[in-house]
Amino acid sequence: MPGRSWTPSIVPGGDDQTVYLVTDDLGRNGAVWREADAETTDLETVITDLMSGEYKDPVRVVAFNTSERWSEDVSEDVAREIQHRCNLQLSDVPSHLQEFVDRYAAQDTRQFSLRLV
Repeated sequence: MPGRSWTPSIVPGGDDQTVYLVTDDLGRNGAVWREADAETTDLETVITDLMSGEYKDPVRVVAFNTSERWSEDVSEDVAREIQHRCNLQLSDVPSHLQEFVDRYAAQDTRQFSLRLV
């Protein structure tokens, strides 16, 4: 039986997992940490969900790993990866992500169009 100071873990699926959470701006209702299934807090799922429009207006992406005792704002890395994937697909960043990518991605990762002559 757990002692008085025991607190249940909020980390899904084990104690050595990096979890990614998105802050989403819901307009008049404020900014929230969006609810996510424990199995869908990995980086790939979060990027896929962002690109598919699961988030209304993403503000920030934060990663943490309690086993390794760290947390970090990874918004810039995620924004660059979204821009990179759009570049590879020769497509524009989805409109619902444009502000997020503009805010966090460095200028040198943007896609430039060359005029065909």
